[in-house]
Amino acid sequence: QVQLVESGGGLVQAGGSLRLSCAASGRTFTTMGWFRQAPGKEREFVAAIRWSGGTTYFADSVKGRFTISRDNAKNTVYLQMNSLKPEDTAVYYCASQSRWQPALLYNYDYWGQGTQVTVTS
Repeated sequence: QVQLVESGGGLVQAGGSLRLSCAASGRTFTTMGWFRQAPGKEREFVAAIRWSGGTTYFADSVKGRFTISRDNAKNTVYLQMNSLKPEDTAVYYCASQSRWQPALLYNYDYWGQGTQVTVTS
């Protein structure tokens, strides 16, 4: 059975950093991605990584601030978030898909339960 479990969220001041983790089990996927959703807003793409080769793709809003990586041995994907802004506040979700269409929400087949990230001014 497929399971994605996020961790690492928390409360941080603007300019600070957090590292999120997503532990995957059950099977492997072509692409692992991170999305986020703030209250009253639609879920939006953040970053994605391709397991084979480690190709990455980032939303413009986080490019240069966030880094996505993976540990193949641990079946874990990380999202390193630096220079955090209040507008980064959201529930962050890990997701997986069997294709390389990183920014397309509806191509992701499995989702974790999310982890809260709150950035204060």
